[in-house]
Amino acid sequence: MAEHGLPALFTLFIWWFSTGVILYLDGLRRETFRWTMLGATTLLLAALAGLHASAWDTTTRGAYLGFICGLLVWAWIETAFLTGLVTGPNRSACPPGATGWPRLRAALGAVLWHEIAIMVAAAAIAVATWGAPNRIGLWTFLAFWAMRQSAKLNVYLGVRNLAESFLPDHLRYLESFFRRRRMNALLPVSLLLGSVACVLLMQSAIAADATPHEVAGFTLLASLVALGLLEHIFMVMPVPADALWRWGLASRKDRPAPATAPVA
Repeated sequence: MAEHGLPALFTLFIWWFSTGVILYLDGLRRETFRWTMLGATTLLLAALAGLHASAWDTTTRGAYLGFICGLLVWAWIETAFLTGLVTGPNRSACPPGATGWPRLRAALGAVLWHEIAIMVAAAAIAVATWGAPNRIGLWTFLAFWAMRQSAKLNVYLGVRNLAESFLPDHLRYLESFFRRRRMNALLPVSLLLGSVACVLLMQSAIAADATPHEVAGFTLLASLVALGLLEHIFMVMPVPADALWRWGLASRKDRPAPATAPVA
């Protein structure tokens, strides 16, 4: 039981703690961002080196190292976005009354460089682990990417809880691309696909012929996808998810509360 419980608890802690740290740093004064990005970039380079060094390590340790390094690369992506360093060519609010293609084009322009950075990072991880048996780091990054893309699309289409409190002041214009609704047609599909992925990963983790590396690695991945599903469920619950990271949001305590739009 411990071979599954410990990786699950580890994933839960590192997901909760790393999210809080990023939120706290990106809520500080903007003059601190150069130091934040210097530290994040140092960790990024160390993570890429770690992914390459552990690519042939098919022990339990190798699974954990790959997972941590994949998470650190994703942490750079999130930090660069929330500091405003890597967002998109469009840094203005959605034009009033825009719908359809004009709204979508403006939204894509707001995050274009961010999306390209994700693809570059994924390619860098693939190169660092090319031909090697330990691909847990790559799957970790891709799991973050898939769940985050799903979350972005659902927020764009409309959900009850938009998590706008996670945005720092300099990205408040992104709120204009959010839509508050009780539900949208994509969310059930996201939950279904995420649940299927979680079940398949867990089946691989508990398979009778699974190696210790596979048991740890697939449990880590299944737990990560399960937490991504939890984030999606929070989107339609009457209780906002930011209660989990009040300590991380403490750096924004002087910020006025965002206006709450009626739920459609």
